[in-house]
Amino acid sequence: MVNSSQIPYFRLTAYLDMGYLKYLYFLIVLMLYIVIVVANAFLILTICMKRSLHEPMYVFLCSLLVNQLYGSAGLFPFLLLQITSDTHTISRSMCFLQIYCLYTYATVEFCNLAVMSYDRYLAICCPLHYKARLTSNKVALFIALIWLYSFIKVLITLCLNLRLTLCGNVIDRLYCHNYYVTRLACSDTTVNNIYGLFGTFLTVFVPLFPILFSYTKILRVCVVGSKETRQKAVSTCSPHIASLINFSFGCCFEIFQSRFNMTGVPRIIRVFLSLYFLTIQPIFNPIIYGLRLSKIRQMCRNVLVCKK
Repeated sequence: MVNSSQIPYFRLTAYLDMGYLKYLYFLIVLMLYIVIVVANAFLILTICMKRSLHEPMYVFLCSLLVNQLYGSAGLFPFLLLQITSDTHTISRSMCFLQIYCLYTYATVEFCNLAVMSYDRYLAICCPLHYKARLTSNKVALFIALIWLYSFIKVLITLCLNLRLTLCGNVIDRLYCHNYYVTRLACSDTTVNNIYGLFGTFLTVFVPLFPILFSYTKILRVCVVGSKETRQKAVSTCSPHIASLINFSFGCCFEIFQSRFNMTGVPRIIRVFLSLYFLTIQPIFNPIIYGLRLSKIRQMCRNVLVCKK
């Protein structure tokens, strides 16, 4: 039995032998990362600089975009390094840091999307009381609670992992994953497994309640409301729904791949889908919100024209 403190690194075995193609993949991943950083940073700066966008919906969107940059920073630099490496190892401390970063990213994403759905509910169903119910102080409080709650919840998971005694260092993934590290333990993991299920419930189902509540109310108002109300609901809710579905798809596959035997799925598809919610979501949100929300689209056009 080897104590976890004596394991200096983990080996990631999901990387394929790509030969000289690894340099092509490196360029593709690097370009993707640059596009993600530029697109998200551009929208964040646009929202921050334009006073007309200092509304709850856009402030919540800004928090969402910041989270995209945070999650991407936890994956892409590491992924670029591993693509060009021949050993595919990661130090123990960096592995746990990556777990913390990626898991907080996922938690913040779901919670942020839940708060954004509540914002749409108030705007569409209670337009006369919208500003009174969602003041700037409440918006700041919501965002602070989302990030604080996510950091604390994942910190507990990390502390439970750090106390484990590990008997191996092989992780069959492209990046560090909490469940796969727990599977390497020789000591009792009952507490980790119970909190893991509890944490999954908190991450997925708790934000799901306000989302379902909000869209049930919105749908009811759209059925009995005017054409203008339906148009407003479609124009402002469709980017949020698309983002929610896209992110949920990636997370569901990641959970299924961790908990069930997915050897029947081709390896290349498993690799792509395991990276889906970490790579597609950060580029999907700036595009879908930039194209669908008229205010952001107009502001982006004005900024680009001014720069020219």
